Amino acid sequence: MGKDKQETQNGLPEIGLGLDELVRRGARQVIQQAIEAELAELLAQYANVKTLAGRQAVVRNGYLPERDIVTAAGPVTVKVPKVRDRSGTGVKFNSSVVPPYVRKSPRVSAALPWLYLKGISTGDMGDALSVLLGEDAKGLSANVVSRLKAQWADEWKQWDKRDLSACRWVYWWVDGIHTGARSEDHDGQCLLVIIGVTPDGKKERVAIADGFRESKASWAEVLLDLKARGLKAGPRLAIGDGAMGFWAALEEVFPSTTAQRCWFHKLGNVLNALPATLQSKARAGLQAIFMAETRADAISAFGQFVSTYGAKYPKAVEKLVQDKDSLLAFYDFPAEHWQHIRTTNPIESTFATVRHRTTRSRNCLSRATFLGLAFKLMEEAEKSWRKIRGADKLAVLLAGVPFKDGLPVQDNPPEQQKLAA
Repeated sequence: MGKDKQETQNGLPEIGLGLDELVRRGARQVIQQAIEAELAELLAQYANVKTLAGRQAVVRNGYLPERDIVTAAGPVTVKVPKVRDRSGTGVKFNSSVVPPYVRKSPRVSAALPWLYLKGISTGDMGDALSVLLGEDAKGLSANVVSRLKAQWADEWKQWDKRDLSACRWVYWWVDGIHTGARSEDHDGQCLLVIIGVTPDGKKERVAIADGFRESKASWAEVLLDLKARGLKAGPRLAIGDGAMGFWAALEEVFPSTTAQRCWFHKLGNVLNALPATLQSKARAGLQAIFMAETRADAISAFGQFVSTYGAKYPKAVEKLVQDKDSLLAFYDFPAEHWQHIRTTNPIESTFATVRHRTTRSRNCLSRATFLGLAFKLMEEAEKSWRKIRGADKLAVLLAGVPFKDGLPVQDNPPEQQKLAA
């Protein structure tokens, strides 16, 4: 007789199936259902958002490669869905059940920063990890966790002192992350984060610091520190939210860097100033601006939006008009890079779970602990970062070849033409 079936025809498991395997199957089913429920919630959120052609903007797009997560029953294989955003605004699906930075590796340290910033205190960490990791979490007393946090803080301090004299970044994504975690001094500690693109197209951490309300003084301290450690020049383009004090600080420290306002933030700011009944139509109007093929077309769509909403909703239009030039700065850079440089998505996706947390840690964090936790989160996230599209165009850009509407300008010196070819 052949190998016994693992399930009977009525769907019940065979008696001979091991208990551990039954538990793993049950865990996989529960986890997968939770992930699918999260995806359904995201799709429902964008159900009314359409492309200019009238198609659904955010749709399912298969799955990421299967990966294992370590549970008390052993490794459980899960499939995390992907979404496709046809609007180009950078919508992605990040599961809070299985975040990108909780890896297959059974190393306890990979999961600890995430659990802690999600609101689990030092005293509860061992119990939480026992549920997540089973036997691997034994011996994780509060003292052990405290020692780990001290180690992470030391790792951040060493990284934050590294020599930058040989470093060069073409692009920076910049943002202030309000985690909700409490510090010894005040609530709502703010992370100041910079992620850069190297000349070969790789994304990497540039700076992780803390600040008060994303102020100019806080950002200036970060930028001056980078300069003091040997950074010779700022990036060609910096992308960030318009509300930050970063821009005033950048103008003083690296004045030659071009500013690009983040369209993800701008969409939210403008739509929040409009009635809910108009937001779907207004979103399409805004998308027509930043998805235009040329700057001239974008300016035309810009004018159309202003004429449509300016009379009745001047506050919404003012939020758009005040950053017009910096919203369209990306047209002077390679078209292959546009999807990367129109938004601060690398930072948004990395800190999505932390940014949207609702449970606050019961204990206060020291400054070093706070920064150490953020450092470890980004260290895990960085392992999955990919090169930007069109990385070969970075050398052309750094050689001084100008770009117009995403394409290299042809009336330049022969040596630059050769690079642009």
